[in-house]
Amino acid sequence: MDTEFESVLLVIRECFVYKIPPRTAARGYRASEWGDLGTSFLWKGRLRVMSKGQSCFIRLEDNETGETFAVCPYDPNSNSVEAVLDSSRYFVLKIENEGRHAFVGMGFQERGDAFDFNVALQDFTKQIIAEKQSEKRAKQVDDTPKKDYSLKEGQTINISIGNVGKRSRNRPTENTQSSFASGGGGGGGMVPLIPPPPSAAQVKQQQQQQQNQHNLF
Repeated sequence: MDTEFESVLLVIRECFVYKIPPRTAARGYRASEWGDLGTSFLWKGRLRVMSKGQSCFIRLEDNETGETFAVCPYDPNSNSVEAVLDSSRYFVLKIENEGRHAFVGMGFQERGDAFDFNVALQDFTKQIIAEKQSEKRAKQVDDTPKKDYSLKEGQTINISIGNVGKRSRNRPTENTQSSFASGGGGGGGMVPLIPPPPSAAQVKQQQQQQQNQHNLF
């Protein structure tokens, strides 16, 4: 199923088609050799530049009915569209129909139309080049051999996680705690613990006892 859609790249309301003499030299075409350009045109109508996928074609149509007069498949790498040597408004198109082809002259009254025509073809060419380069890069990536990082049978992985599981200091043993509690008992023992200071209630009770003794005397 064809999922590509036609896109209109440019529409020019008026263009002229001329019958041209065969090219006699490799130097190119000259519009001045086509006769009176104002009156000797073969056909007049609308020009549309269309694209579909990576294909582009120039369609010459009747302005009133839309009937196709001729189609020029555009190929940037061929002579499908050639500018003449003596004017910026005239071109030679290679039109095709059912396997046959012919060369005709085509021109615009306004230079702005000729400029837009050139820009539309150049933009399409740039787009095709970019797409082909992208496809080429994607193909190169696909063709690159894939590395197998999976573990083979019998292979293992050793992971070192720093100092996890190590103790920074040793806990006091039961004997050490007993030495602190007993005061050591000898000159080489541990320093005995100092008893805690009396509480406020004990101090008040001692003062009260001293006061009572003083009152007795």
